[in-house]
Amino acid sequence: MSGQAGGTGQLAEHYVPPSGLSTERIVRTAVHIADTEGLDALSMRRVAAELGAGTMSLYRYVSGKDALVELMVESVFGETSYPSPVPGGWRTRLEVAARREWGMYSKHPWALRVIATPQPPIGPNVLADVEWAMRAMDGLGLDPTTMHWVAIMVSAQVQGAALLLVNEVEAERRTGVTTRQWRASKTPMLLEILESGQFPMLSRLYAEQGDAIDIDKWFEFSLRRLLDGLAVLIEDRDKGSGYGVRQGSVRDLAR
Repeated sequence: MSGQAGGTGQLAEHYVPPSGLSTERIVRTAVHIADTEGLDALSMRRVAAELGAGTMSLYRYVSGKDALVELMVESVFGETSYPSPVPGGWRTRLEVAARREWGMYSKHPWALRVIATPQPPIGPNVLADVEWAMRAMDGLGLDPTTMHWVAIMVSAQVQGAALLLVNEVEAERRTGVTTRQWRASKTPMLLEILESGQFPMLSRLYAEQGDAIDIDKWFEFSLRRLLDGLAVLIEDRDKGSGYGVRQGSVRDLAR
């Protein structure tokens, strides 16, 4: 499998709807609408209007909105190729996979809502991401189930961090207020609370860096710590120790 299949290229900053109709042009137009206005703004009627075509004419190429969204996901997952030659070392390869997915959500926030479900779209470009992450672990003595768990774990870490990006975009779109503006409006109240002395750790944090949060730096920190933990698993495997989670053990620990 190759993550290159199905790519449509990067949309121009000043988007001009393509003339004529084709599946690729319909998908590119739909991606543009979702990127700029959110997934809720997407409809077959809206795409048709953007293309200057009749709504029913789109159904010659796409069976409906659900099918269109799946094609959109395939398109954005295929925009960026994996590096060739493949970098050495399992950790470097998983970092590449995680940053590739992170970049995709940064560019196309709506895609997270479609992918982060128990029933995501399944196409060659989506499956290629899972395959690439599993191959990163190949040769380490891990069974396919564990390699799949690792692929899901890394992707889940990316998706959890990306939720902050997505919510930021949606909040600004909904309210017209940027995160910087929102933080500035809350600063007086925050300072008043911190000056009470009830939160010494938060007060120390604010004194050192203010209330600014660099999501990209936090993502990199969390990714490195996740892979540190995975390194322990691999080292235990090399030493012949057992790995994986026994059936019911997580539930037992929660009691």
